[in-house]
Amino acid sequence: MKKSILLIVTCMVSLSLQASPEGDLQAYQRYFKNRLPNLSFEDMSNGMYNFSEDKRNQWLEIMEFPPYEMVLDEGKSILETPFANGKNYADCLDKGGIGIAHTYPRFDKKAGKVVTLIDAVNQCRTANGEKALKHNDSGMLALLSYLADTSRGKKIDVDVPNDPKALAAYEDGKRIYFTRRGTRDFGCYHCHWEASGMRIRGNELSPAIGQATHFPTYRSKWGSMGTIQRRYKGCMNNIGAVDIGIGSEAMNNLEYFHTYMSNGIPMNAPGTRF
Repeated sequence: MKKSILLIVTCMVSLSLQASPEGDLQAYQRYFKNRLPNLSFEDMSNGMYNFSEDKRNQWLEIMEFPPYEMVLDEGKSILETPFANGKNYADCLDKGGIGIAHTYPRFDKKAGKVVTLIDAVNQCRTANGEKALKHNDSGMLALLSYLADTSRGKKIDVDVPNDPKALAAYEDGKRIYFTRRGTRDFGCYHCHWEASGMRIRGNELSPAIGQATHFPTYRSKWGSMGTIQRRYKGCMNNIGAVDIGIGSEAMNNLEYFHTYMSNGIPMNAPGTRF
């Protein structure tokens, strides 16, 4: 236990003093290599299923006929359906949207802010006279799921350019991740660093590294697909905190930092979770 606490403290200090996101990434991944030496980076994309053989077997059975199969068909249809003006997503999404999900969120230098894949989809829509879709819209979730599936197996590759605003957005996301909040005075790191691989109530706590690889995901609790920001909101509510708003600049910055820290781990989305 003392060794584990020392590793956490050492890594936290390292993160706070690093001059670059690259330095943070090395410290962050080094911490989890030391904490979970029997797991490879590829394993990390499997999250909680690394720590319960029973749940892992159930998950593997579910994945033989995943509950999102029809969602993927819907998403493909949406991607290929022309807008009212005759254009479609291929006219404004990078590479037509195929095989790019593992590179989001991105920093948009022109806009001076972080852009999630949802933002990119909605920018494409509004530029072509269509209404923006909400984060929980079934069509948006279907499209995100299909786009994620086209990146399955590709390693997360989120870039933080050497731009003052990009670095500020990254640092803001990091600050949010490590900030205690709510009535329980918890930060994200309490469960997914300090207690990663352990259990709380009936659930195994997945390590922070690799979590971003399997969203959007189908959760049995939700009975539907959901985004990583929906999961952030749920976690904040669980610790008695007011969430910072799905789709807000702060939430986008949190996703930016959190996803960056999974760089190099294969995309495993869409996924399923209990």
